[in-house]
Amino acid sequence: MQPRARCGRRRVAGGFTLIELIIVVAVLGIIAGILIPYLVDALAKGKQKRTLGDMRNTGTCWMSWLTDQVGAGAAGAKARTYSLAGMTEVDRDDLMNSLFISQDFFYCQEVPGKDAWGYGFEYYQSSQTLLGAQAIAIRSTGRDGIFTDLTYQVGPFVSTNYEHDLVWADGLFLRYPAGVITASTSP
Repeated sequence: MQPRARCGRRRVAGGFTLIELIIVVAVLGIIAGILIPYLVDALAKGKQKRTLGDMRNTGTCWMSWLTDQVGAGAAGAKARTYSLAGMTEVDRDDLMNSLFISQDFFYCQEVPGKDAWGYGFEYYQSSQTLLGAQAIAIRSTGRDGIFTDLTYQVGPFVSTNYEHDLVWADGLFLRYPAGVITASTSP
């Protein structure tokens, strides 16, 4: 028998070449570079929304308790600014004791102690009378962990600025994210 002649075919080895591997890694790096900022923003937005939800739930429970106790309502004129200076800070555990009366009757099962960033909520109530114009308030520092002041200009802020304080008082949000704020022109 004669040996078989090869027909000029090359034997192809399996796997990637180095250049193909470098191109794949570069493409994945570009995709990751584009998507990571969106992921970071989505995580911060989720924390902001969770904090707002916790504040709204706790505030609604507290307003229900307040309405049952002294007949105060959330309706009324809203001032352009809101000051926490005339209010006293309420301990979270004391607030929880007020809102969780028994296993059969409670306004809420838990009062959150920390916001989604891990900073403590602050709870305030009027030190003069609960029937005053400013009865209760809850605030969060936002992502930076620093409160700006005790007096707040009522209104929204750019929703991607996670350093703004979030403030809920007397049934409404005084400081809250609301999309992009555009400059208005006055006549």
